[in-house]
Amino acid sequence: MRFQRAYLIGFALHFFLLVTVASRDFFAVLADGSSYLPAALEPRWRMLEDATFTVLGQKLPPNNLMRETIACYLHAAGIEAGYGYFAPNVPYSYKLVFQLTYPNGTTEYELPSVATTETGRRLPTLLDFIAANRYEPLRQLILKMLAYSVWQHHRDALRIRAVFGMVITPSIAGYTRGDEPSYAVVCAYDFGFTKTERSPP
Repeated sequence: MRFQRAYLIGFALHFFLLVTVASRDFFAVLADGSSYLPAALEPRWRMLEDATFTVLGQKLPPNNLMRETIACYLHAAGIEAGYGYFAPNVPYSYKLVFQLTYPNGTTEYELPSVATTETGRRLPTLLDFIAANRYEPLRQLILKMLAYSVWQHHRDALRIRAVFGMVITPSIAGYTRGDEPSYAVVCAYDFGFTKTERSPP
């Protein structure tokens, strides 16, 4: 009887976290205006999304034990993955571009490169995770590691700027008018590496 009660409590907690994460992603889509619901409701969706962040402990300090425990379980159980638990959900079109500056002043542009097809399939999920992550130091660290992999093939580069943005597709009415997709910068960081570095930052 005691084990049955423990299993029931565990299932209830797991299902509660599952529904909370799914609701967070659902409210985020509605708050961004990605639905046919009235725009006047968007502040209310944002408020509900904010409430799910509180429930999941994501407003606690980064080193808080409760926040770390919940985050560890969400990732270990596969709840916090991709674009939300109830995939498929079409993610935004994110784009990452590296601007390489050389000592003579010339610049080059590079896109993230992958070694295998499997890695290429995971790249959009990584970009989606970077965009959804609100912890700035973690976002910067991930982009720095990606910039380092690019710098390994361009060791003469003096500086690498990682520009992370979102491709905004026009609405149906915009397409009929001939509007083109636009590009909005989410964040940009400058990184510098030395030739003595042999391991990822």
